[in-house]
Amino acid sequence: MKRAVNALQNFGKSLYGPVLILPIVGLFIAFGNVLGNGNLAEYLPFLGHPLIQNIGQLIAKSAVSVLVNLALVFAVGIPIGLATRDKGYAALIGLVTFVVFINAMNVTLQLQGELAPADQMKAAGQSMVLGVQVLEMGVFAGILTGALSGYLYNKYSGVQFNGAMAIYSGHCFVAIVMLPVSMLLGVVMSELWPFAQHGISALALAIKGAGPAGVAIYGFLERILVPTGLHHLVYTPFLYTELGGTQEVCGATYQGARNIYFAEMACPEVKQLSSTVVWDARGISKMFGLPAAALAMYMTAKPERKAIAKAILIPAALTSLLVGVTEPIEFSFLFVAPMLFVVHAVLTGIGMMLFSLFGVHAIGANGVIDFILYNLPLGTEKSNWPMYILVGLVMFALYFAVFRFLILRFNMKTPGREDDDQETRLYSKQEYQAKGNNDGLGESIVVGLGGRENIEVVDNCYTRLRVTVKDVTVIDEPRLKATGAKGIIKQGNNVQVVYGLHVKKMREAVETFL
Repeated sequence: MKRAVNALQNFGKSLYGPVLILPIVGLFIAFGNVLGNGNLAEYLPFLGHPLIQNIGQLIAKSAVSVLVNLALVFAVGIPIGLATRDKGYAALIGLVTFVVFINAMNVTLQLQGELAPADQMKAAGQSMVLGVQVLEMGVFAGILTGALSGYLYNKYSGVQFNGAMAIYSGHCFVAIVMLPVSMLLGVVMSELWPFAQHGISALALAIKGAGPAGVAIYGFLERILVPTGLHHLVYTPFLYTELGGTQEVCGATYQGARNIYFAEMACPEVKQLSSTVVWDARGISKMFGLPAAALAMYMTAKPERKAIAKAILIPAALTSLLVGVTEPIEFSFLFVAPMLFVVHAVLTGIGMMLFSLFGVHAIGANGVIDFILYNLPLGTEKSNWPMYILVGLVMFALYFAVFRFLILRFNMKTPGREDDDQETRLYSKQEYQAKGNNDGLGESIVVGLGGRENIEVVDNCYTRLRVTVKDVTVIDEPRLKATGAKGIIKQGNNVQVVYGLHVKKMREAVETFL
């Protein structure tokens, strides 16, 4: 069980790199769409100029190409996340593995006489990937080859030979191993993937058949797993694989809710977004729910502690509202009132279920900034964003009422309600800056993690320092919290120290000290 948890933690972390790139791609698509779709020309006449229109289409359609080659992004990105050393070489191994894999599959299909004519590829479950005709595996091809590359890279990149064979040591030896493995994998998947595809299609139909209830369960699981760091494993398949839907947009086929949304956003022929976007409407809690929860905690704070509660809650609520980063506000009540976190997960599921029931087609995964850039330029016909806001306001009221009732009813020690002998420690801006520039910060974190000898791997995601240690029992949580940590999560041999958006500085401080 310990090994399984560690493996899932590491795999979930490895997905983060590729996933983080895609919202940036979406922003470029949105920007190109603003310039190229002409919807705003009546308000800003210069947007109707042919040159502006052409520039917009250039930006949007160029960025959409990333979605078409998404499997390659995962094939290269996952080894970077999994590798414990020389991540650049790991990425190169991932690239080589993917190229060899798709060509091995193509040759196998050709030898078996199963390559479909160009006009029958879709019916045969085949597609073109980097100019090579293969079975339509979508992003699963990149996830499979990327995970295998990362695992074997960690296992064999330390192999060293002496004498004339030394040139084949390290990452060169990994390449020697990976070439035949990727060829064999291409042959095996040529036989097995049709059966796996059938199972995935059946699962997708079952989830779709569950209707709003299935959406509610998805929303609940996506939130309840946040403390473990495994929530990436819930939403990634729905956003980037067939589980989130399959749609033909402007002559090309896309899989996954976010891919379909971005493609439809850039396609002028699409007059209304498809309902698959509901799987990427996770912003219901980020934009409306958690700010309401913060308001409830502030309103229920003790009068003499309201100023302290405000200093904690307002920045955390704004971070969630504007950019969709929820850990600061969630960790303000996760450990002191875990019941509230369960309720938060349930309410998130309810909010997403309402989106499904009311046919909301607007996207809102990462806060107000993304919401405005993605949806408003499309107009209310293509993206019914006013309905998103209406449902969001309903959820704001529900969150506030439920959180306020539970906090008062069970006397929960949320920010501003601590006992008199408890101190709420806040850092001033000057203290924070001094702490950030303190050469001893890395040393303090390393000591808190049990010392240099206890640390095996140091990495980070968007808000968390992710560390693999030898012994979690020697972790000094008070010392870590003194460095600014908002929470510490232990799963197997993995420790996640939640710092927030400045986590990259913390990782660099640790690496510099080590």
